[in-house]
Amino acid sequence: MMLNQKYKLIIPTVLLIIILDQLSKFFIKKNVGLNQSLPIIDSILHFTYVTNTGSAFGLLKGFNLFFILLSVIVITAIFYYIKKIKNNERLLQFSAGLLLGGTIGNLIDRILYGFVIDFVDFRVWPVFNIADSAISISITLIIILLWKE
Repeated sequence: MMLNQKYKLIIPTVLLIIILDQLSKFFIKKNVGLNQSLPIIDSILHFTYVTNTGSAFGLLKGFNLFFILLSVIVITAIFYYIKKIKNNERLLQFSAGLLLGGTIGNLIDRILYGFVIDFVDFRVWPVFNIADSAISISITLIIILLWKE
């Protein structure tokens, strides 16, 4: 069976985000103590190992089960909408891959640990991770694509 053309971009994007996200979190967990910070570019970029049981920016802390269920709903919705993406809508395919990969990356943390591991710390923004970045980029791209229609 031949893989549908759009999945040739979506699947590698999903896998790349999950792998980068989980490897980076593994590295942080092994090399940086909880709530400790490792300067990468002093006063600009630090790797700060924190945990988050809430949503983006630490909102709704302690609702891990809710966010697990929400992630499953989002993943299901993404699979539903992927069917509607046309083969020539490459940017939308890429966006769907980023969103799916980021959602799965954080879901893995929530299931394994009961929280999400965050570590990218610019000191002027809440600490985040690669999955969060993928989700934010995908939502931004989707909004731009919808705005253009």
